Amino acid sequence: MKTVPVITAQEAAGMVRSGQTLLVGGFGMTGNPVNLVHALAETDVRDLTYVANNVSEPGLSGGRLLQRRQIRKAVGSYFTSNPEAVRAHQEGWLEVELLPQGTLAEALRAGGAGLGGFYTPTAAGTVIAGDADTRILNGQDMVFVPALRGDVALIRAWRADTAGNLQYRLTEQNFNPAMATAAGLVIAEVEEIVAVGEIAPEQVHTPGLYVDYLVQAPLTLEHLGSSASVRSGARKVDDARMNMARRALKELRPGDVVNLGIGIPTLVADLITPDLNVNLHTENGMLGVGPAPQDGGALDYPVNAGKIPVTALPGASYFDSSSSFGMIRGGHVDVAVMGGLQVDARGNLANWAVPGKPLLGVGGAMDLASGARRLIVTMTHTDPDGTPKIVPECTLPLTAHAAVDVVITDQAVFEFQNGQLTLTELMPGATLEGVRASTSAPFREALG
Repeated sequence: MKTVPVITAQEAAGMVRSGQTLLVGGFGMTGNPVNLVHALAETDVRDLTYVANNVSEPGLSGGRLLQRRQIRKAVGSYFTSNPEAVRAHQEGWLEVELLPQGTLAEALRAGGAGLGGFYTPTAAGTVIAGDADTRILNGQDMVFVPALRGDVALIRAWRADTAGNLQYRLTEQNFNPAMATAAGLVIAEVEEIVAVGEIAPEQVHTPGLYVDYLVQAPLTLEHLGSSASVRSGARKVDDARMNMARRALKELRPGDVVNLGIGIPTLVADLITPDLNVNLHTENGMLGVGPAPQDGGALDYPVNAGKIPVTALPGASYFDSSSSFGMIRGGHVDVAVMGGLQVDARGNLANWAVPGKPLLGVGGAMDLASGARRLIVTMTHTDPDGTPKIVPECTLPLTAHAAVDVVITDQAVFEFQNGQLTLTELMPGATLEGVRASTSAPFREALG
């Protein structure tokens, strides 16, 4: 069995050349090869195409490369969280290619498997699809996505043995296993290197045949940014938002696999008790999500899609991002609860492009909206200026077509019954006259 060379982070950085395509693992700072990327930031390498879920926070990992203008193009799903990326794109020196999170994971998996690409229903009919080839397959519009490969992959694992077999910790798999297969040169940053045989075969997540070099480097709290502590994940809570969360909870059934989006939907998690038998899924690679811990951070616990530390319930499991989105696209997630910017009379959803802001973040919304068996949208009934958010036709860029089943606002509950927007319930403090006045879409009334 081969022995994989162990090198320093500086030696690894010296293997990257200007103009190359660089794959960088991690979901935020979880599973991020931060020591390798920081070493790369000390070099003169320029004009990189940086492929990752995001470019991380300012000054950390890819954010440090961005500050030094070493990245020419960023390919990924969510760059809005880094204001420096937004500014660089507005100034014109950073090119951005947005891919839905599940599409990014599958493109990497396809690249590593030697495939030319694949067709997916995600993003069909949206601006993200652009001029991609679109076909009707199995009765659905599907867009073609080319496979994605890189020259160099920098990934992070918990443990490696001397043969390069890798074992990941908790939710640190995310994009790392797929990226390990999809590059000409793979360098793995690990916490610990052990002798061959100390990682049981069934615990090997990435076989050593994919790994060219190992770098042993610890993580510290300073490396984790906003994931360093559960206390950094404070959420906005008020009576109206909690009323929406409580009403969304009533839509869940025992045995449901449920994905909760960021914002109001995250409040639902605090209301779920073990007797409800609801199994929470988070798209960054976990099934069986429990409540937030009282203290600690991503060195102690898994994280959810909001990059907030959570606990794992008995029977929980971890997996990589391509497996996670396979669950979503494959119809294995029963319910998705998501926020919204607009829902229209045909059940179309717009929730990823904020008016007046650069379109630099789509995340997993498109995958979930089109892939979950049932979609519940929670949102305020109007914008702060009173503009209706339930409209005849969405004017914002679409997330998914005809996907919404239920809309829960601070004023009312609407269901799509036989394809028709139907008012079924008033929320506490709301009046029928008020709902009529603040809803621009036509709707049927079926208050029981």
